[in-house]
Amino acid sequence: MDYYRYDILTDPETAQILVAYLSDVPFDTFEDNETGIAAYLPARADGSAVEPLLESLAEEFDFSWHKTFIPGQNWNEIWESNFHPVIVGDFCAVRADFHAPIAGVKWELVINPKMAFGTGHHETTWQCIAALEKLPLTGAKVLDFGCGTGILAILASKLGAVALEAVDIEPESYRNTVENCIANDVDNVTTRCGTLEAVEGGDFNGILANINRPVILESLPVLASLLQPGGWLLISGILLEDDEIVTNAASAAGFDKKWMNSRGNWLCGLFERSPQN
Repeated sequence: MDYYRYDILTDPETAQILVAYLSDVPFDTFEDNETGIAAYLPARADGSAVEPLLESLAEEFDFSWHKTFIPGQNWNEIWESNFHPVIVGDFCAVRADFHAPIAGVKWELVINPKMAFGTGHHETTWQCIAALEKLPLTGAKVLDFGCGTGILAILASKLGAVALEAVDIEPESYRNTVENCIANDVDNVTTRCGTLEAVEGGDFNGILANINRPVILESLPVLASLLQPGGWLLISGILLEDDEIVTNAASAAGFDKKWMNSRGNWLCGLFERSPQN
């Protein structure tokens, strides 16, 4: 697949804020680098809103950008040269299949991201990985909503979840999750391409939702209906300033907030479906 790469030159803090805004247009990968971020737009996607949005954001934030056409055959070389292993304490390491094995961690995942989001590099995925160590996954039935590379569903399976559904609206993410499950010897993840309407299960013990604020806010009532009373919802992909609006919306949908942590400018929170709802 051919892509347009938008190189956005700015400081790290502004870069992460821009990612939140740009998640609403059809970029399917964001890559942190020393000069800011690189955002990848499929050439076949409707990108008519991208450059007007960038021009609008430039009036509020300090950054510059330029666009480069990237032929599809160059993509593997690009991401392999920039993808470095991620280590979350002694709990989990994430590497690609061309990296050497990593010693000294409880769990090691092999994730080849292609054009799907979720390698552990971004603060949102990193926090979700760290949170999984403390969640009640043994024997659990889990939904990974917005699965990206499938990294969270795969780790949840390793930690004892017995049945998992992973769903993503992007065909590339669907295919990548299937590939990564095979690479990690995980065979209890059912992967689907689509929205929450594609999910066939219900009565989940837990839901993983590492997406973005607009999708989370829109989906909270449906997510509540898919959970058992007392079931948990782990969310990320929201900025520090979004805490109150997300917490209030979750409460209105029948969730109680258990905790909210942060890393950089990003939040990761655990909610529980109220037993009476």
